[in-house]
Order: sequence, then structure tokens, then C-alpha cells
Amino acid sequence: MQFFYWLIFLVAIGIAILAVQNSNAPLVMIKFLIWRFETSLAYTILGSIGAGILVTLFLWVPRAIKSSIRLRELKKRVESVETVSNGSTKPIQQENKPKSS
Repeated sequence: MQFFYWLIFLVAIGIAILAVQNSNAPLVMIKFLIWRFETSLAYTILGSIGAGILVTLFLWVPRAIKSSIRLRELKKRVESVETVSNGSTKPIQQENKPKSS
């Protein structure tokens, strides 16, 4: 995990160096549908990287929340199975019972 943080840090340093070195570059024209923007290359680079980070987060966060909820459910199941196997008379709660219509 620490390697991952160092890799992210090095990529961020590289992006910052790229943006600073291109800060005095000529303006870039960006066209999107009916809008036209004229901005520096550094802002274009930083904006596109920021947009990529946001899209990645929007796709990753729901999956992380779902797996966290699933992990919590599985831990509860393990605790109930351990309780039953240790001699307690408490029954196992089944969360995925078939629904009868």
C-alpha cells in the first residue's frame, strides 16, 4: 500500500512540473459543442487530470460502499456461526430467506 502512495506522489509531482513548465505556452482553444474556451495549456492539463480523477471517484465510490456493506453482513454471519458453534442456543439468522408470494 505504501508503494501505491509513493507512486501517486511521484505522478502528482510529474503533473505539477509539466504544468509549471508549460505555464508560459501559448493559449489553447478548446471547443465543446457551442462553447469555445481559450485558456493556457497548464490549466487545460490540470483540468483534464482533475476531470479524470472525478470520473474515477464517481465510478469507484459506489463499488466501495457496496463492498463495505457486504463485508459488514459477512462479519455478522461469521459471528452468529461462531456463537452457534460455541454451544450457544441462539439460532442463526438467515438474511437471504426466499420471499413467498
